[in-house]
Amino acid sequence: MAEKALTHGIKLKDKIGYAMGDMGGLLTFSLIGAFQNKFYTDALGISPAKIVVLILIARIWDAINDPLWGAFIQSRKPSPKGQFRPWILGFSIPLAIAAAFMFLKIPGLSEGKYLIYAYVTYIAYGMMYTAVNIPYGSLASVITDDELERSSLSMWRSIGAGVGGLPGTIILPMIVYTVTGEYANGTKIQALNETKLFWCVLILSVVSVLVYFGHYKLTKERIAPQKKKKNENYNAIATLKALMTNRPFVMLCLASMLLIAFQFYYQSTFTYLFTDYYGKPGLYAMVSVCTYLPMAIFIPIMNKMITRFGKKELCAVGMAFATIVCMVLFLVRGTALAHNAYFFLGLTFFSGLGQTFLVLEVWALVMDVIDYHELRTGKREEGMAYAFFSFTRKLGQTLAGVGLNALLAFINYDGELSKQGIALGDDVLAKLYDISTLVPAIMLGLMAILLFFGYNLSKKKLAEVHTELEAQRAIEE
Repeated sequence: MAEKALTHGIKLKDKIGYAMGDMGGLLTFSLIGAFQNKFYTDALGISPAKIVVLILIARIWDAINDPLWGAFIQSRKPSPKGQFRPWILGFSIPLAIAAAFMFLKIPGLSEGKYLIYAYVTYIAYGMMYTAVNIPYGSLASVITDDELERSSLSMWRSIGAGVGGLPGTIILPMIVYTVTGEYANGTKIQALNETKLFWCVLILSVVSVLVYFGHYKLTKERIAPQKKKKNENYNAIATLKALMTNRPFVMLCLASMLLIAFQFYYQSTFTYLFTDYYGKPGLYAMVSVCTYLPMAIFIPIMNKMITRFGKKELCAVGMAFATIVCMVLFLVRGTALAHNAYFFLGLTFFSGLGQTFLVLEVWALVMDVIDYHELRTGKREEGMAYAFFSFTRKLGQTLAGVGLNALLAFINYDGELSKQGIALGDDVLAKLYDISTLVPAIMLGLMAILLFFGYNLSKKKLAEVHTELEAQRAIEE
């Protein structure tokens, strides 16, 4: 019984340390959604169609790399420092270096050479992020086995992600743009300054390493790795087959894929919207405030709400509400309200209220479906499960990148115009507003449907799973 007591009872330092793990990653990862597409189109002069191909090829490689890395982590014998934490710390420096190079513009290259450089640096960053993020995502399931403590860790992870994303989404938009001209109505035409952007990214990359070190020092792996039976070899294919028949795991992967697609899409699209449509790139900082402020409202009462209503139920209703809000933003298109940036931000806040439940609880849901996998198979395989889950989130990132660039090409967006101080046409701006509101509404609606009708770990069902799993683990001991 003494050994079992060590599997829960986390302290504040565990929560802060766990939050620092995602904070370290988001210091650079958030820059992809906020600036990468605009950096490629406006600074490197790469066409949206070529960016689409780049993203697709990167995801094809991820389809190979991510499961291999997950299987490798799962098969390694844990060190005295833990099964996952040493990998996170070890790859934090290569990740920081890759992030800095990804936003470096080497002067005087042709578009073809810039494209090759983008391929190398983008894929290298993705590999390093995988090397850190898969063990980090697996870590929560060995920090505690208590449901409410895991929910708390999920919320703290979201807090860490929010804090890590603040520099890239709030501070940098006020620094890295230069005024190049003026619209007829007096609105400033502003262009991305790649030199300022690089130095900001370099600073954030250095800080990320320090944050990862703090994460390593403050976290502790309480649950010992599952003992392997004699002559038992790890079978990654069998694990994948089991995961593919795990309904809540598959539904959560799809919902999370859409969530990351939604987040990357609106972050990237809103960069164009506030720069080109509203002519106020500095206001883009308020998008993050409107998205994360609702978290501050719900975090103090989240566990009480979970106890009363259940995680699945809260997330599904929240996404349905967010869908309605985004549809309102689309339906006011062409009116004076659509041209009011503060009205747009106000409704973004209400949309954020609905999104908050899934954003805060998605990592707790991941731990729940991993527990369900253990109940079904008798095996706890965090590394492989999280590797596949992480890959589906990268597919969401791909969906956002491919979709955005395809739509930018469709509306005839030209990034060179802002650099020359030339205004975009009214037709282009109107279509830019449309793709910034309707597409997010569709993605939110799909998430609500998946959570309502696909993900079947309701409050009642989850309680049964944890009761049966506790009994199963007791027999194995």
